[in-house]
Amino acid sequence: MKFDADCIFCKIVQKQAPSSIIYEDEQVMAFLDIRPASEGHTLVISKEHYEGILDIPSGLLGRVHQVSKMVAVAAKQALNADGINVIQQNGRAANQEVFHIHVHVIPRHLGQKMKSLQEVQMVDYKQLELIADKLKSFI
Repeated sequence: MKFDADCIFCKIVQKQAPSSIIYEDEQVMAFLDIRPASEGHTLVISKEHYEGILDIPSGLLGRVHQVSKMVAVAAKQALNADGINVIQQNGRAANQEVFHIHVHVIPRHLGQKMKSLQEVQMVDYKQLELIADKLKSFI
């Protein structure tokens, strides 16, 4: 399995960094974003290190998106979301900050303003764990 020792997501996969995991299988992991744009903002990643959509094998990309849908359905139910943003960025010009492929699944409510990158703030892991428990009950 490809692993980048400097990548925070690889460290999360290896359990060398804390995270609030809501789903995990042999290929994919989903965990709450420490800087959420909304309650339940989840990142879905391949466990193997690939920078973006251009280098990940198509089958694995498909699995990442299958899990993204599963997380979106769970978020809609668990958090009574009115909608879901699904975002995947590739490269610095596209505002990718962590160069390990990931999909943002962001629950939304009517009238809710989307926070900019400058507006999002870190959340305490205890708070994330409460949200993770809600989401896990619908996966």
